[in-house]
Amino acid sequence: MRVRRSAQREAGLLEAVRVTKRFAGVPALRDVDFLLERGQVHALAGENGAGKSTLVKVLTGVLHPDKGMVFHKGQPVQFAGPREAMARGISTVYQDTNLIGSMSVSANLFLGREPRNRLGLVNFRQMHASATRLLDSFGLMIDPRLELRSFTPGVRQMIAIARAVDTDSRVVILDEPTASLEPPEIDTLFEVIRKLYERDVAVVYISHQLTELYQICNRVTVLRDGQVVHSGLMSAIGPSKLLATMLGHDIAETRPHHEPASSRGSVLQAHGLFRHAAIDNVDIDVRAGEVVGLGGLHGSGRSETVKALAGLAQLDRGTVEVHGQPIQTGSAAKAIRAGIVLVPEDRKAEGLIPRLSVRENIVLAALPRLSRAGIVSRSKQDKVVETFMRRLRIRAASAEQPVRELSGGNQQKVMLARWLAMSPKVLLLDEPTRGIDVAAKLEVRALVDELAAQGLGIVLVSSDVKELVAGADRIVVLREGARIAELRGEQVTTDKVMSVIAEGPR
Repeated sequence: MRVRRSAQREAGLLEAVRVTKRFAGVPALRDVDFLLERGQVHALAGENGAGKSTLVKVLTGVLHPDKGMVFHKGQPVQFAGPREAMARGISTVYQDTNLIGSMSVSANLFLGREPRNRLGLVNFRQMHASATRLLDSFGLMIDPRLELRSFTPGVRQMIAIARAVDTDSRVVILDEPTASLEPPEIDTLFEVIRKLYERDVAVVYISHQLTELYQICNRVTVLRDGQVVHSGLMSAIGPSKLLATMLGHDIAETRPHHEPASSRGSVLQAHGLFRHAAIDNVDIDVRAGEVVGLGGLHGSGRSETVKALAGLAQLDRGTVEVHGQPIQTGSAAKAIRAGIVLVPEDRKAEGLIPRLSVRENIVLAALPRLSRAGIVSRSKQDKVVETFMRRLRIRAASAEQPVRELSGGNQQKVMLARWLAMSPKVLLLDEPTRGIDVAAKLEVRALVDELAAQGLGIVLVSSDVKELVAGADRIVVLREGARIAELRGEQVTTDKVMSVIAEGPR
């Protein structure tokens, strides 16, 4: 139903009215109405590809609607871009932080609004001091003079959020803000959001974690296939109904757990992996058809370990074997040739090439296999791409659509497709469901199960303990780079894994 001009509109901070946006003729948004008012923490829910990110981009001037209008404080607007939107009090923190890794934390926090002295020069001392105070309020005890890229994705996300809320914005849009955060960081974020609410700042909150929506949001708008299918009070819709509304049908979050073939031998053996200040004598053994989970907090060495296995991090010592054959460590090319592939945690910085198409991103690693005498076979490319787009249910207008236009979940599927196209023996998954909606998580879990049943050895890194328990046959727990426990069989429960991560083995 169209939102009419009314006193309610005048009270709204940000509004979309009958907004439609198409990509390559395919509608990403269809006649969408969205109203954000002062003091709201407004959840924007829906599957990946439902249109949430596109709506945010329209609201903030990244994209302009093909039809419909955007209103700011009751007045029609067409922002030239995010910079103008920010100048008008609208800040956005995207799932993949849009900060500059080569600059210091302070410079990122105050980019475009640096404190200056009477000569017009940047006052670095004042900037670092202000940055320290701001970071302290988020529980981040870090040196703001260090380069941003030296920190984990979770810390970078908190820095991006700190920057957004420190700009005196009246609207703050948070796109999957907790995807890379640990529980204590999430608690801090929620406290910040509550303070924003008390200041009458409006927050748009996008998350696939339904429990978060009920913890922090007071209203919800649900998108499905680019259309609004529900909008109302958060308290008026239960979790099961909300999920069914998002998906268009009821779904049970269960899957059959595969049984690895006990007769199969080890596909991956790693012994004594050591890297100064990162990995401390870690042993890992993975059988064909088995999913081994790596558990632990951020900084425990999980990502460093899988990067070492994939040849992306040089080891001081240690050995890696595939089917009993040793491979040279510290060489990604030799790891890939041996059949070890890694789907990294940070798909934007470490994997995808945003300007290239879905097709080009999928076949990137497999080009040598698809070539003859230096000439790439387009028909072979198309066959590979068609196979994996169908198998992984990648939602795109076509294989030629730029991958940057896809939702976060579909981008993650493209990364999976790239490495599955290499027919690996060992698949290393670092936070594979980060930023993916409930239905897509189930698809990824089912795919992991299917691949394991086909004989792949899989190492699964996840900060979500429930995901580890649901998806892994056994779980290796790391702390400060060292292996402190291995849980299997009846030990693989949420309570037991969380207890070991928090307190160590007993």
